Amino acid sequence: MNSQSSCVQIDVDLDFFYSTKFWRRTLESKGFRLSRTMIEYMMCDFSATRHEGGDVSLDGQVVVQKDTFRYLGSVLQKDGGIDEDVRHRISAGWLKWRQSSGILCDKRVPQKLKGKFYRTAIRPAMLYGAECWPTKRRHVQQLSVAEMRMLRWFCGHTRRDRVRNKIIRDRVGVAPIEEKLTQHRLRWFGHVQ
Repeated sequence: MNSQSSCVQIDVDLDFFYSTKFWRRTLESKGFRLSRTMIEYMMCDFSATRHEGGDVSLDGQVVVQKDTFRYLGSVLQKDGGIDEDVRHRISAGWLKWRQSSGILCDKRVPQKLKGKFYRTAIRPAMLYGAECWPTKRRHVQQLSVAEMRMLRWFCGHTRRDRVRNKIIRDRVGVAPIEEKLTQHRLRWFGHVQ
């Protein structure tokens, strides 16, 4: 048995060394195997003090340090930002788009039905985990641009056609992604049913 990914938060490099050995022994006693070649770590140093950079090794093998870490579908960054996670969510939306382009680009399918399909299959892929994002205006803008490109594409319009976003949204019955992001956040906080 192999464990695909796990995340451990540890404060100091020495703790990392002992905790990883403890994890390895515990997992191996339960029948799992901890791959030493696939272990990587991300150091988040939010304090004003600087730690000396040194290699972290486990059983004589150097553990690779990363700036980003993927955990449970989200991309964590060492600086606490969400740029990579937003980029990953947008690409996940485009992946769903490509998988369903046969339906979405079919001219025989009504646009309202395409909009409903978008709302149930593609938008959730783009907004997965967005309830707890500390978004900035540029992140919402990136999501909005990706959404409008998808909507325009399955409506058969380009930006050169100069059709307003509101008209396209009304045609397919899709609310702006900013509103949905706000709704998701409020639902997460427990204020909306």
